[in-house]
Amino acid sequence: MKLNFKEFYWIREPKQWKVSLDQTLQIITEPHTDLWQRTYYHFRNDNAPCYVIDIDEKYFSFTVKVDFKEAHHRFDQAGIIIYLTSESWLKASVEYQDESFNQLGTVVTNQGYSDWSTTKIDSKIREIWYRLSRRDDDFRIECSFDGINFEQMRITHLINCKDTIRTGIYACSPEDSSFKAVFSNMKIEECKWDKHDGQQPDK
Repeated sequence: MKLNFKEFYWIREPKQWKVSLDQTLQIITEPHTDLWQRTYYHFRNDNAPCYVIDIDEKYFSFTVKVDFKEAHHRFDQAGIIIYLTSESWLKASVEYQDESFNQLGTVVTNQGYSDWSTTKIDSKIREIWYRLSRRDDDFRIECSFDGINFEQMRITHLINCKDTIRTGIYACSPEDSSFKAVFSNMKIEECKWDKHDGQQPDK
């Protein structure tokens, strides 16, 4: 089903954004906005705008198409997010690097420390679908280049996750830049992450 944008709200509303009649969201990022906590870089950045919805279902999938054609500066990024607190969140996005490649990756932040897993993709790729699925307090992030065939990026756990979580989209420009990010085809549906049917839990 398509989402009702009236149910969404901002965590740090950007100065420039709009929702079109076709339920497409545009964000103009602001310079020096980012999300990261402590690890390796030793700084704490928590000022990226997030457009989120409260979901109390423990089994669901949230999908969105992200257009980042206008990203042009190092670390420009836009993607999908769960934002619980400044020290507990996860995101998936493409970070612009240069004209030769970009970084497709995920960041998981637990107890105030972030980690980053990445893979290089062709810089010609400028649109990606993301699908975030929840099973209790565990999450799977997938991506797709055609909106049909999804591949797993990561399975992770969020510590101290509550029944109700805040999920949605974000965009930011950590350095001195700005670009337009476009989000479309958002939907929440029954969980697309099947129950595990292999090795059973330890007793």
